[in-house]
Amino acid sequence: MRLEEVKVPDELLQYIRGKGITVLYPPQEQAILAGLLEGKSLVVSSPTASGKTLLALMAAYLKAKVQRKKVVYLAPLRALASEKYAEFSEFSTFGLRTTISTGDYDSSGESLGKADIIVLTNERFDSVMRHRVGWINSVGLFIADEVHLAGSDHRGPTLEMILTKVLHLGLDAQVLALSATISNAGTVASWLRAASVELNWRPVPLREGVYDYGRVVFADGEEAPIPRSTYGPPIDVAMDTLKGGGQALIFASTRRRAVSLATRAAELTQKSLGQEERKAASEASRRILASGEETSLSRLLAEVVAKGSAFHHAGLEAEHRRIVEQYYRARAIKVLAATPTLAAGINLPARRVVIADMTRYDAEHGGNAEISVIDYRQMAGRAGRPQYDDHGETVMIPPPSQLAADFLEHYTKGPPEPIMSKLAGEPAMRSHCLATIATWRGVSKADLDSLFRKTLLAIQIEEGDLTKLTERALGYLLSERLVESRGGLFYATDFGMMVSVLYVDPATAVLFRDSVKHTEPGKDYTAGLLHLVASTPDFEPKFPLRTKDYDLAIAFMEEHGPEMLKRHTAREFADYDRALQDMRSVMALHGWIDEWREEQLLDRLGVEPGDMHRAVDNADWLLHALGELSKLFKLPDMVRQADLLRRRVVSGVSEELVELTALSGVGRVRARALFTAGFRTLEELEEAPAEKLAAVDKVGTSMARKIKEQVSRR
Repeated sequence: MRLEEVKVPDELLQYIRGKGITVLYPPQEQAILAGLLEGKSLVVSSPTASGKTLLALMAAYLKAKVQRKKVVYLAPLRALASEKYAEFSEFSTFGLRTTISTGDYDSSGESLGKADIIVLTNERFDSVMRHRVGWINSVGLFIADEVHLAGSDHRGPTLEMILTKVLHLGLDAQVLALSATISNAGTVASWLRAASVELNWRPVPLREGVYDYGRVVFADGEEAPIPRSTYGPPIDVAMDTLKGGGQALIFASTRRRAVSLATRAAELTQKSLGQEERKAASEASRRILASGEETSLSRLLAEVVAKGSAFHHAGLEAEHRRIVEQYYRARAIKVLAATPTLAAGINLPARRVVIADMTRYDAEHGGNAEISVIDYRQMAGRAGRPQYDDHGETVMIPPPSQLAADFLEHYTKGPPEPIMSKLAGEPAMRSHCLATIATWRGVSKADLDSLFRKTLLAIQIEEGDLTKLTERALGYLLSERLVESRGGLFYATDFGMMVSVLYVDPATAVLFRDSVKHTEPGKDYTAGLLHLVASTPDFEPKFPLRTKDYDLAIAFMEEHGPEMLKRHTAREFADYDRALQDMRSVMALHGWIDEWREEQLLDRLGVEPGDMHRAVDNADWLLHALGELSKLFKLPDMVRQADLLRRRVVSGVSEELVELTALSGVGRVRARALFTAGFRTLEELEEAPAEKLAAVDKVGTSMARKIKEQVSRR
């Protein structure tokens, strides 16, 4: 279908032409024929880079510009939300305003309604719905990206429930659900009351192969020799594609493996860099070293990046990941070794994708298990760069004991696993039952069952089993006084209302309540509160105790025993052991507020910067929730301690620096420098001449001026 045949306003056609598009891809044509532009709800399943984003842009333009309805774009990850926000922001040329929100669950989100297009993570939209914002009824289009994640353990239940509630509310809104891999698209479409558009078409054809002792055997029967070296098959296969000017993306099962592969690849990639690429790689390396605190991890990353290789995983600083992505896209990085989470995130295609590990640790199996077909398809979908390649390749590296032919058959011919609801788990059921009762205020058991009968779960299990699940969740909520029953209806108590709005697991709130109710005013509970936060179901990432941490953890518990909310003794073995298992997380947070540098955290506890920053963000949110609940429990001293500790966690400082870090631009390093120089309070900063502040290490003239402006406005 030629672009001119699409019945949309001329300004939209001009916008699309400006992107170099004159002919629609087959999946785009099929979606338009299925009624996308007429407001029909659709589930579109087609491979990566087959044009699903353009469908979202066209539908969003028509809803926001022509019909004057709001558009909500739902993304599973913050990085993906940011990417889509940038794309939709281009609509400002049409007078449309785009906004984004990916956190701040305690905020109602009412102000987001000022925008025409609202980009949210799934969890943020769930939070917005719990606050009952008024603009929900003005939404004419919901776009759910990566909808196959409704079948994931971690994020699936939230995505399933927000889409179910959209349907249950009876909004006159179109739903556009997008995914690269859905084998049961018909079931998902039935759940979403949508038509299904399925097309296994790619703009860049994909050749799928398996490595077999010095050769790649492709599914089409062709073979390609791979020169063998001492670097191992993943590196050999990756380097082979560089000969023709390609890039390689290696997926590894663990962070350590990704780092190892990138480090080995760097010895070879440096020989493949042209003069301009070498300059760009050196620039990327310098930027990494100049960004954030320097650690052994950042130094290693900078070293391999300078040679045209890189690793990418969640343990890296966010800015370092962005730099790697930028220079990979600029082709200065030739080989990128990443963990599989990259496959579900931002768009980083390669000519050849190498799947170095076909097994992955699976807690359910208690060991390594073969990856799923759907995971394979997600990773393989990154192969083929539309601007550069006439085809993409994916090469699996099977374990030495496995037949290569069996892997090729299973992963290239087998259908992806169907999306199966994960809503039945107790944490998900109690959270979403409470959210429903707290939001609607006065809910009967029949009302609750009516909502849950509209879920994907209801299609996949017996109705009687679904009823038992809601009954069990209600039993928990009633017994813990989060919900009460009056006149045949369920109402959230003040406690339950606050828990729902704070967006924490009810079990977290119950733990908070039961742990702080016997605290003594005036007693310091710093380590105890960190332990309380780290032991909740909501805290992540958790840092499991390693064998070499045991002595350190025991010493920490003995030293900070008086601060613990509940004293543990060796006789209470189960409680003591549970507390011990949380201690690496607690020690990391405690080290952070004791102003340990990232290098110290990495060296002493093995906690990588990216993980530490996520733990800090999470602890910030949980300490805020603890403070708000302590207000409800009328525990003013606990409110004070939670607030102080929260400010210490956010800034990573000792108590003496909290006042200084309240100033914009004054972080932990600058605050310590000012304190050491004798400027210990805001009053002392206000009295000091700007020249004296500027002379302090890490401050300078510009920052001194900013500090003076802030303290003078107090």
